[in-house]
Amino acid sequence: MSAITTWPAQAESWLDRQGKPAWIIAMVLGLIVFWPLGLALLAYMIWSNRMTVRSLPSRFHRQNATRSTGNAAFDAYKADTLRRLEEEQEQFEAFLQRLRDARDKAEFDQFIDERRKPTQAQTTA
Repeated sequence: MSAITTWPAQAESWLDRQGKPAWIIAMVLGLIVFWPLGLALLAYMIWSNRMTVRSLPSRFHRQNATRSTGNAAFDAYKADTLRRLEEEQEQFEAFLQRLRDARDKAEFDQFIDERRKPTQAQTTA
């Protein structure tokens, strides 16, 4: 590929590394220099979810969580801690599901009991 065809991808990755302010500055400069370019950047930023709060930080945190620090002991500790936290999250989600299931069962049992009471009263009369 030539440099002409790869520069948009390079510019996009550079702007992603710089963060949301760089995208905003690029859009404003695009509006000043050539307004259709600025509008095109704005449309691209909205379409690609670059203006949402969660898109860049979550990707940033995932990349930092898996990146090696160069310290083997710390990397092992970090990996173990992340694994333990993921297990705790799964256990907590399972606990919440059991609570929801128990609540649903209790509500269903209450519904059945209320439904049976009038029929028992009618059969004794």
